[in-house]
Parts: sequence; structure tokens; C-alpha cells
Amino acid sequence: MQDNEEVNEGQGEEMSNDQVALTRVTGMYKDWFLDYASYVILERAVPAIEDGFKPVQRRIMHALKELDDGRYNKVANVVGHTMQYHPHGDASIADAMVQIGQKDLLIDTQGNWGNILTGDRAAASRYIEARLSKFALEVVFSPKITEWQSSYDGRKKEPVNLPVKFPLLLVQGAEGIAVGLSTKILPHNFNEVIDASIKNLKGQRFKLFPDFPTAGIIDVTNYNDGLRGGKIRVRARISQLDKNTLVINEIPYGTNTSSLIDSILKANDKGKIKIKKIEDNTAAQVEILIHLPSGISPDKTIDALYAFTSCESSISPLGCIIEDNKPLFIGATEMLERSTQHTVEMLKQELEIQLAELEEQWHFASLERIFIENRVYRDIEEEDTWEGVIAAIDKGLKPFTKNLKRAVTEEDIIRLTEIRIKRISKFDIDKAQHFIEGLEEKIAETQHHLDHLIDYAIDYFKNLKSKFGKGRERKSEIRIFDDIEATKVVIRNTKLYVNREEGFIGTSLRKDEYVTDCSDIDDIIVFTKTGHMMITKVDSKTFIGKNIIHVAVFKKKDKRTTYNMIYKDGRGGSSYVKRYFVTGVTRDKLYDLTAGKSNSDVSYFSANPNGEAEVVTINLRQVGSIKKLKWDLDFADVTIKGRAS
Repeated sequence: MQDNEEVNEGQGEEMSNDQVALTRVTGMYKDWFLDYASYVILERAVPAIEDGFKPVQRRIMHALKELDDGRYNKVANVVGHTMQYHPHGDASIADAMVQIGQKDLLIDTQGNWGNILTGDRAAASRYIEARLSKFALEVVFSPKITEWQSSYDGRKKEPVNLPVKFPLLLVQGAEGIAVGLSTKILPHNFNEVIDASIKNLKGQRFKLFPDFPTAGIIDVTNYNDGLRGGKIRVRARISQLDKNTLVINEIPYGTNTSSLIDSILKANDKGKIKIKKIEDNTAAQVEILIHLPSGISPDKTIDALYAFTSCESSISPLGCIIEDNKPLFIGATEMLERSTQHTVEMLKQELEIQLAELEEQWHFASLERIFIENRVYRDIEEEDTWEGVIAAIDKGLKPFTKNLKRAVTEEDIIRLTEIRIKRISKFDIDKAQHFIEGLEEKIAETQHHLDHLIDYAIDYFKNLKSKFGKGRERKSEIRIFDDIEATKVVIRNTKLYVNREEGFIGTSLRKDEYVTDCSDIDDIIVFTKTGHMMITKVDSKTFIGKNIIHVAVFKKKDKRTTYNMIYKDGRGGSSYVKRYFVTGVTRDKLYDLTAGKSNSDVSYFSANPNGEAEVVTINLRQVGSIKKLKWDLDFADVTIKGRAS
């Protein structure tokens, strides 16, 4: 760019008017992209640790609270109200609201809100209704301890964070893709999270594992506390209804019945599994019936469903949250500890506000009693000015205010002047005394809670569990999975042929020699007369090498199959005997099993699946003075070694 600018300057007047001057844009790209990335990370995709909400979710909850009158509101109305705070379109707000509603925790829903089991979408927002759940009203809002900020257009006030007194983020989970980073916090069980919070407050250890609304079976061996690099395996619950029918009653998280059935039909089309037909009877509960042809093993089909379809999948969690306007990667344990501590802090703030309000009530109730009981109001009868009235009341109160907890202010005196004559005339001293004593009990109780804050927080969590924990038991069963070898459960759906002389193997050589049934995921092991070996994937036609002497389906890590071989090392060379097994090699690489001389030749070869050792007879030609021309060689006397021996 600089060179061009210098050239332009040098040309001076020769430059024509329509030539465009070059402008540097690197700075703009750098700044603008960083601004955009920051906005997406902080304001759209990643939840805050304080309340567990993304901005759109927080604004929806705030709008629901503003509209709350105990009755249902049209979702379209809530979305419109949310748009006063959220600078994005109505569709994105409606989608976010449906996702909150489907989690069945914060929003009490009415109408068709879609189905997470079948993947059906919710009805349009003008047809469905919502209101805040009792749990949300108890846990999410507390205006007195909420920090407020201006909305995007400055017309309204919205919460910076909602004062959520509960580890909401772990119970609901969160997923979002930002710029340069993403988050995937898996949902956990409501009651287990409360139990973990109580253990944390008591200083005890706890462990948290995900629990999915779609139920299913999960293997949490590598969960790694939800940190980057962890993994969870999830499976559908498949059982045998009768000898020819399987039933799926629970599905893995991240799938629905439609996508699951599609994956089963694809595996059937590819010949990995064999099914007759599939029925989806899902309504409130999942029920997928898989009918098998006669002669197909149900147990083997269950394993094949896990190996080749979405009946088993793995989920990689990634715990990313926003703290102090910065993304932070933490695990489920730390999220719970931070959230529990935050809850304790907010309970403390609420108690402190409550104590201050009670003390203020007590102060004014005591002052009112003194004012009426001692007829201080009569002292103002002679006063002509407002200042005189204030001074007279102040003077009249002084002898009786020794037991008050703070000094009497002008505001207090002004409030006393606002008491109605009717109230003074009907004033009951005993009733006033009982009211003050009741306030004193509440003050003592609040002070006791503040002095024993951890015990108060534990009782708070226990109360939440007793009120809202019913029906929220664990859905996903935790189990350690057995590894399923795909090659053992796959249906042998094709035939393998060999042209020994030309050196070809494949599934399309139907005119040549049939070898065995195989599947399209199998590996094939091939040996040639020259002492070479290759392992290759099943294909329609593959060249190995001329004069093939043995072809078979290869089993990885197989130490049972033993190969017995006698070969001549090069033309006219010595003969060698070897026994070996092949456990694993690089695919499509030609291995030399001889000592390495060219024109080596295999005289005898056998492959024994159970390590058998045969006896072979050796015949020698009469050369020189050799006496013994014939003897038996027992391969059992030869030590089994690796293929390179």
C-alpha cells in the first residue's frame, strides 16, 4: 500500500480524476472483528455464572415478571414486551422462550410447546401461553438486591444479572456457539444439585453427573467434571419384547425419535443390520418397535444398533461461562461451588435488608406509640408555624425516646404529623404493644439467621427440595458400557471372491472362486506364494500380488489364529520353518514374511484358527551322501513368534 501511495505522489498531475486513492483498512478489520466477537461471546452465546442466563433468557424472565399477574400471557405478547429490552428479532426471542419452557422449570406452559422426544416444533407464539412457575417466582427474583442498568435504547431499566438463588446453570444446562469459542454445559438432576449444594455448605465432598430429560443410559467414566476434553457416552434403552421384536423406550440426549429411526433405516439399507419393519408409537412416552426377520439374533441386533446407529452417541461437554465480562472455562464442581457461594451472599443481602426494614418498622411503631400514648400531639395546638409544630413535637418526644435504637429525625416527625385523627382516637395500647413485640421477635429471628448464615442457607435448599423436588428424580441411568466391536456384530452382507492366479480379491469377482461371507467394514488378510502378506479393506476389486495362497477375514489382536509356513529363501537357498500370529499391521502395506531374498517361495502354508499344529512329511532329493531322505516335522515343536521372526 505504501509503495502505491509513493507512486501516486510521484505522478502528481498526471493522475486522472477517476483514479481511486487507496485507504488502509487493516485497523478497521482488527477493531471491528474484535468488537463483533466480544459482543457475540458476552451478549448472545455464553451464559453468566451469576444467574446462569444468556442475555435473551434474562430479558424474557424480566419481561415475564413485569407482566406477571398470576394469569397466563400469550407468548407473542411476552415476546413483544421482551423486545423493549432485547435488540434482536421476535423469532429468536420466541425460540429462546420455547427452549426455556421445554425444560419445565421456570415457565408454566399452556398449549403446544413442542416435544423434545419427537422433535416436533411448538405452535406459533400467538397460540401458546406462559406464566412464571412458582419455583421461578421464589428463586429468580428479588428487586431489592437486583443491580439495574439502562436498556439498549435507554428508555427502560433492566437487570444486569437476576438474583438467582439456585445453581440454575447446572440444572438447565446451556449450549452456544460464539466466535472463537463455544459452550456445552450438560443438564444435571434438580435434587442431586440441591444435595451437592448442601454438602458443599457442610464442607463435604460431592460428585455431579449429568441427567438428561430424554432419560437413556449414560457412561460417565470420562466425564472429567464437564471440562474440555471430557466425554459422555449415551445409549437408548432397548429391550426385547419377544423373540422377533425389540422396543426402544428411552432415547439418547441430542437425538429425537425421527432422527433415531432415520439412522436405523440407513444402517439397514447399508446392510449393517437386518430389520423387517419399524413402528413409532411415541406419544407422552417413547415407544419405537423394531420387528426383526426370523432367524436374526435379538441380542446381536441390540449390539449392532449401538454400534451402527444413533442409539449410542458420545457427547463432549465444554464448561464455558462469563465472569466479570470475560469467558472462563470451569468444571461442574466449581460451577456449583461458585453458585452456592453466590446464593449464600444473596441470602445474606436479603436478610440484611429485611433486618433494616424490621428495625425501621419497630422504630416508627415505638415512636407512634410514644406520640399517641403521651398525647404529644396536643403540644402543637398553640403553634402557628410549621417549624414551631416540628420543634414542639421534637421537644414533647425527648423525655420518652431513651430506649429507641436511633435518634429521631425530622422525617420521623413529619410522618407523625401525617397520622390521621381517626387512628389516634381508635389507638389500642395493648394491640400496639403486641405488634412491637412481634416485630422484636422477627428482628431476633432475622439476626439469628444472619449469625448462622450457613445453617440458614442449608435450610433454604432443603425447603426448595421439599417444595419442588417431587417428580424430579434422576431419569438417566448411570452404567459402565461394554465396548462393542463393530466387526463382531455387523451382518455379513456381501460375498468375497478371489482370483488366485492374477492376484485379485474383491466382492465384484463373481466369476471367480468364492471365499467367505463378509461385511463392507471388514479387513481381509491375504498371503501370496512369494511369502508376502497384506491386510486391506473389503472393496469391489483389489490387486494384492500374483499366486494368492490364502485369503480370510482378519480379526484385530487375534492371538488364536496361528500360521504355519515353510519357505525357500531365494532361488536355491535354504528352507525355513516358522509359526507366527498376526495381531495388527498397517493397512495396504505389503509385508515380506521371508528372510528377504528375491524369488523366495512358500513350500507349505496353513492357517489354524485355534492354534493347531499339524505334522508334515519332509522328502529330500538324493544329493551326495545324505542318509535320511524322509522324516516328519511336527509344528508343535516350533515356537510361535511374531510375523517378522
